[in-house]
Parts: sequence; structure tokens; C-alpha cells
Amino acid sequence: MASLYLVGSLDGVAVGDTVPLDGAEGRHAVSVARVRVGETLRLGDGRGTVVTGAVTSLGRDTLTLSVSSVTVDEPPSPSLTLVQALAKGGRDEMAVQAATEIGVDRVVPWSAARSVSRWEGAKVDKGRARWASIAHEASKQAIRSRVPVVDEPVTTAQLAAAGAGGPRAVLVLDPVGDVRLSEWAPAADVDEIVLVVGPEGGIDPSEFDRLVAAGAVRVRLGDTVLRTSTAGPAALAVLQTRLGRW
Repeated sequence: MASLYLVGSLDGVAVGDTVPLDGAEGRHAVSVARVRVGETLRLGDGRGTVVTGAVTSLGRDTLTLSVSSVTVDEPPSPSLTLVQALAKGGRDEMAVQAATEIGVDRVVPWSAARSVSRWEGAKVDKGRARWASIAHEASKQAIRSRVPVVDEPVTTAQLAAAGAGGPRAVLVLDPVGDVRLSEWAPAADVDEIVLVVGPEGGIDPSEFDRLVAAGAVRVRLGDTVLRTSTAGPAALAVLQTRLGRW
């Protein structure tokens, strides 16, 4: 029963109800996973609700589940947001996948000054859809009840304009930052921690200045420099530990 399949809204579903699984998820369950009648599955809506039950019927690309239990996971607080700079070679996609498995709640594509990869025109929707698909599949693999939201891409100006302070803490990864991430702790009223990760060429000094002026804190992981594909996930793992979730 390790598998988790994602469906539409599960609002109002109760024990004893039946829930269909169709589309790509149903096709995978029936044709690839070879699910059988009587087998127990878990279905989630990606927003915290997961139902468990036995398969009561099968179609060519669909199945029906009889619900035996319903669990609802509340959103974590503080939430974790990854602002990931666009990077070449699919390294940004690798970061999104690993960050999702580790537990990020929101992902924001960032067109940094030194980003070689650029989303322009039709590439914007295509790129965002690609990242959302990666987060979707990684959530299933990690058996997460919540699928991270992938926002519209932002510029440095937009990122700085969002600011920091109050319930929002913004941390910018910097190999020579004065504060170790393992020693940083959020204020009691913080309900969102935003982690900013630069591209392979690093964050431009002017971008550091702009973000720090907006209230961000420059933090470092350790004495080595990680690739953009691993820096964000590694930092998120540190934060999960600092928050007592790991």
C-alpha cells in the first residue's frame, strides 16, 4: 500500500463513499501497476486529504475505491518556499524534484542575472508546466499529501519587491555568508521561510545588495560550494531539521 495516486478534489469525502480514479493516474494504476479488485490503495488530492480503501471495480483506464479511512494533514507552519534560479543542463529541474521529496511547499522560478537558461514567450508556460509535473511526480514518489505549488517566474526586482520581515523570512544562500544556516532560527511569528538559490554562475553582487536591502539574510551551508541542483535541497534539509520535523 505504499503507492499514492493523485485525484481531483476530495472535499467532503467520507468513510463509505466511493471515489473514482481515472485519466493518466487511473491508466497507470490499471495498466502499469496492475492493480486488482480488493487491493488497498491511497488516493490524495495534493492539498492534504488522503483516503484509503479497497478497489471495488476496474475498467480499462479507471477504477473505483471504497473509502475506509480519511486523513487530512494541516498545512505546515512555517511553510517552506524555494526560489530557484533558472539553470542550464536541467539542474534547476533536479533541484525541484529533490526539494519536493524533502518537503518544500512552494517553488518560485527565478530569472536571475546570471541565469543562462531563459524562459521567454511560450517557454514561460512550458517551463512552469514542466516544473509542476516534476513536483507532481516527486510528491507521489515521496507519498506526500501536499503537492508544492509552482508559481509564475519572477525577476530580481519582483523578488526584492516582495520583501521580508514580519511573518516572512527570506534567506539567500551565499558561500561566504556571515550566518551559518545551521545556526539560524526563525522568529516566533514567522509563517513562511523563503530560500533563494542562485544559478550555476552564482548570484550577482547587485542582486545580493538588492535582496539584503529588502530584508533578506545571507546564509551559508558550510565550507564547500554546492551546485544549484543540490544547494536548495541541502538547505531545505537543514531547515527541516532546525524546525524539528526531521
